[in-house]
Amino acid sequence: MDVTVLRPDELTPGDLTAWGAMQRAELRLASPFLAPEFARAVGRRRATARVARLREGGGTVGFFPFEQHALGSGKPIGWGFCDCQGLIHRPGLDWDPVELLKACGLALWEYDHLAAGQTPFETGGTHTRAASPVMELDGGHQAYLERLRPKVLRTARGHERRLARDAGPLRLDFHTPDPALMDTLVRWKSAQLRSRGQRDPLSQGWFLAILGELFDLPSESCSGTLTVLRAGETPVAMLYGLRSREVYATWFPAYDTRFAKYSPGILLHLKCAEAAAERGIAHIDMGKGTSRYKDALKTADLTVSEGYVGRRTPGAVLGRLRRASSRTAHTAINADPRVHRAVVRAVGAVDRLR
Repeated sequence: MDVTVLRPDELTPGDLTAWGAMQRAELRLASPFLAPEFARAVGRRRATARVARLREGGGTVGFFPFEQHALGSGKPIGWGFCDCQGLIHRPGLDWDPVELLKACGLALWEYDHLAAGQTPFETGGTHTRAASPVMELDGGHQAYLERLRPKVLRTARGHERRLARDAGPLRLDFHTPDPALMDTLVRWKSAQLRSRGQRDPLSQGWFLAILGELFDLPSESCSGTLTVLRAGETPVAMLYGLRSREVYATWFPAYDTRFAKYSPGILLHLKCAEAAAERGIAHIDMGKGTSRYKDALKTADLTVSEGYVGRRTPGAVLGRLRRASSRTAHTAINADPRVHRAVVRAVGAVDRLR
């Protein structure tokens, strides 16, 4: 197998065509986070971004987007905000992960949202598996509703009636290319993340530039989509997601806290499911992790993996030690409420300075 490492903007029109065909051939690779548009948008803001093009028998058989860091440490492209990772490949392709890392100049490759079906990475390294909740729409919107718990729908319909009575009839705009509304969503989401002591990428200009480049992109593989739920003329909940032909990945959902008692986030997702099903989208991917609204709305879980694969080099050893120390630190922080509160305050202070 011949491997050529490129910067994302060095991909040729032929490369983009081949990449798109591979995604269309396999639903597990259909995520907009695995699209070339996502890789190119990240590549214009991160100098570490690369794409390995794999060729075999005279034809292109795969693309491996990654970031190349110090000491041969590799990460998925868009590390820290990419919710689906892996090798985009021709159906049935097998590959040697160690040889791939060597060809890419990497000692170690870490991942935290590895897509299902990336067996060589899992068998060649160390990993754990996690659930990524999805709303299944391939059978249509009514079939999705029938899979939900009856109590979820009864509660949501009660909230919808009360919200419509108090603020006006509900209306969903599946995509609204309005920069002013995008600014409002960023403000809501940043406040939510800071209140929870989580990192706030939306406070960083380079990340907002990536969102802006993808926003309303005329692409069937990856287009930034702003979905808005209104009560009367008032936006009460919004989400910015990335959409492909088959998948809508709900990247940043948030709502106006004045309407919290109506559970506007759940209402937004339920109405979004209807609109997405009408457009032929197979599932809404809500992202790895658990929360009340995900547990209420999901009808299945995708399996994603977190782990690493490495070569037998000093750089790989250092990467494993760093990874182990990081996990130990996280365990210690979460074990002591006082330490956790201090870290939350420190993270918030850093984000405000940024």
